[in-house]
Amino acid sequence: MMKKHSLTSKIWKYLVLFSLAILLFLWLFQVIFINKYYEWTKTRHIKQIAQELLTSDTATSIYETLDRISYQENISIEITTADGNGLYASNGNFNLFNDINTFKYQFIESGLSDYTYIFENPRFKDKSITYAVKLNNNLFAFISTSLEPIDSTVKILQEQLLIVTGIVLILSFVIAYFISRYLSKPIIKISKAASRIAAGKMNTTFESDSDISELIALTDALNEMKTELSKTEELQRDLIANVSHDLKTPLTMIKAYAELVRDINYKQKDKREENLNIIIAEVDRMTLLVNDILTLSKMQVALDTLELETFDLIALVQDIINRFMIFAKKDGYRILFEHTSLTSVIIEADKKKLEQVIYNLMTNAINYTGKDKTVTIAITKTDTTYHVEIKDSGKGIDPKDLDHIWDKYYQDKKHHKRQVYGTGLGLSIVKNILILHQYPYGVTSKKGKGTCFSFDIPIKPTD
Repeated sequence: MMKKHSLTSKIWKYLVLFSLAILLFLWLFQVIFINKYYEWTKTRHIKQIAQELLTSDTATSIYETLDRISYQENISIEITTADGNGLYASNGNFNLFNDINTFKYQFIESGLSDYTYIFENPRFKDKSITYAVKLNNNLFAFISTSLEPIDSTVKILQEQLLIVTGIVLILSFVIAYFISRYLSKPIIKISKAASRIAAGKMNTTFESDSDISELIALTDALNEMKTELSKTEELQRDLIANVSHDLKTPLTMIKAYAELVRDINYKQKDKREENLNIIIAEVDRMTLLVNDILTLSKMQVALDTLELETFDLIALVQDIINRFMIFAKKDGYRILFEHTSLTSVIIEADKKKLEQVIYNLMTNAINYTGKDKTVTIAITKTDTTYHVEIKDSGKGIDPKDLDHIWDKYYQDKKHHKRQVYGTGLGLSIVKNILILHQYPYGVTSKKGKGTCFSFDIPIKPTD
């Protein structure tokens, strides 16, 4: 099982390790490799001087160059012929060691164009570098410089680095601690707030006094998530309460009328049939509610699929209107169907589900239409879509509620009552079916003027 560490300790540890890595880097390059680096630098320098000699054209310019370089760079330079005779020697002490002449003859006879020799004084253990270069077929240059001991310099650097290391370690421990606290504090605060929400305290607010943009964005996102979770939790509670209410009422009525039939009206045919019809109607209402809940549940867990078929939308709407005509005859409702010059609208969709969409929207319109009891269905054609509208003439919907009316029972969540028709789940089912079809949908409303639900069916090239 992985060992757990706090965010503060993690940040502190990594910052300290980073400081140690920098100190290690300094020790490697300022103490351990400094001799090698010094030797490499000196060798490169005398090679540059040799290159300058090679570019000189005349003997006069060579000697002038040699004097200047020897004086400025504090090096020894000797020019010899192919037989070993010296033509020029700078004022510097070239013959540093006894075997200095031996290697000159070896180099001249080797045929090499250049070579670097490193000599060590057996007595004092100090080193020098000699760079031999062939100027032309008869002239050879030998450039020497002392690798002065830098042990004292290294010792000073070591002592200095020990002091610097101690100071840096102390500062890194202290600074890393405060940085880790500063970086982890808002995250820990957010984590504690999340734990309170997980415990059911939905009134908790995510707060961050950090100026880090990512943490500010995280805080805002978590607050939005908390708001949505609160809405979901409230809607779930209301759904359970409302469904319980809708189931309890018909059950109570069924029981009451069944007892009437059993105890009082079982001998009176008219009364008995009336009571039995009420029982059947309440059972039908319960069946409708249960079916709507099952339909909605299947859609929300993506268990429902589309069974596409080609059909006439106008014929489908007309058939649904015919079923609603009982409300026109019984209660005086007016259902208007406007489709202008369209005699048929052939589409490919899931006919049963689209029928449920139109049926639920019409039920909603009938429930909320105004005193004129008018419901209008309109189908219009644009360049790319068939636009379907179902309008009522009711009191309208408050603008702040428009985005939430597709939620289950939202319209009645504070003062729930049973619908005259339907179950209160219709709009949520409509939304899920239209999303399943990928049909754009929406709603517009004006206070006192009514509400219009709409959706668009894309026109295929073959339509």
